[in-house]
Amino acid sequence: MTQGRNTLSTPAANHRANASLNSSSSLTSPGCSSPRERTARYRFLWVVTLLGLALLASMGLSLSLGSFPTSPPKVLGALVAPADSDVGFIIWELRLPRILLAVLAGAALACAGAILQGIVRNPLASPDVIGITSGAALAAVIFLAGLLGSLSINLLPLSALAGAVLATLLVVSLAWRAGLEPSRVVLVGIGLSAAMGAATTLLIVISDDASALHAYVWLTGSLYAAQWQDVLSLLPWLLIALPASLALARHMDALALGDSVALGLGVNVQQSRLILLALSVALAGAAVAFVGGLSFVGLVAPHLAARLVGRSLARLVPTAALCGALIVLHADLLGRVAFLPKDLPAGIFVSAVGAPFFVYLLYRHRQ
Repeated sequence: MTQGRNTLSTPAANHRANASLNSSSSLTSPGCSSPRERTARYRFLWVVTLLGLALLASMGLSLSLGSFPTSPPKVLGALVAPADSDVGFIIWELRLPRILLAVLAGAALACAGAILQGIVRNPLASPDVIGITSGAALAAVIFLAGLLGSLSINLLPLSALAGAVLATLLVVSLAWRAGLEPSRVVLVGIGLSAAMGAATTLLIVISDDASALHAYVWLTGSLYAAQWQDVLSLLPWLLIALPASLALARHMDALALGDSVALGLGVNVQQSRLILLALSVALAGAAVAFVGGLSFVGLVAPHLAARLVGRSLARLVPTAALCGALIVLHADLLGRVAFLPKDLPAGIFVSAVGAPFFVYLLYRHRQ
């Protein structure tokens, strides 16, 4: 389909597009919004407030629970004056970095999934499906199996991030045909994800026991031994990519209505799609690099957020970020306290919820 043909759009389509774009900008221009848009904005503010309070309460609960239970007053005292508290080290060096890393990783994966579902117009799209996570996993296993003896383990996140980027570039190059077609991205991503998964399994089988065990824990998704360095390394990715995605909210809402309508409204479809894809890869790749292969967060969180606030990206991304943070935080909390003295990877509990949800989505969209 040529660009000239794509620019043709019906008045009804343009009306729907303008309505969607107006809803995405209603957060910043309340004076000119309709009653329906004001209602949606107030609902969004209420939902974000409640989710934020739930996240703060969950973080407080997670700080109190563990192999050494701590009362809330002691937690508060350790946060305010760690040097004067007998649990200051436990709170500041063991629990707080792990909790913050879970929040940041969950938010990043959820935002990446929300962007992907928008640009490929497929409710089943997520970083796991199109190969981003598989590319990071393969690179991480290659590092653990073949390079760990000669390189520092601190380079593992960089290796995983590079794998995610290379996998995405491969998907884009194979899916490109006079532009980036959403359906081809999903199909190519599924195929490459399966191939990279097979290669990852082969490497684990032929590697030594120590490397295989380390790789299995990483692939499952674990926040064990999280450090402040991990938190500070992941935070800039969110601080840059999240505002950038919100700045492109209007473009995303236009893309969700179809390429023809988006072109008719003056949106550079391919450029916008590539930029949004790059933001999604940056968020997902950075998160996976620091917490391992946490599957299904990027699939489940955007759907929960969409049911709460709708599909407008300006409202969907912040809500999905809070939902993803809550999912990973509670999964990690279960892993820490449900099977004491064992500390299980958070990815086990995320997959226990995400896999049935994925089957439900397949059944719902079977046509």
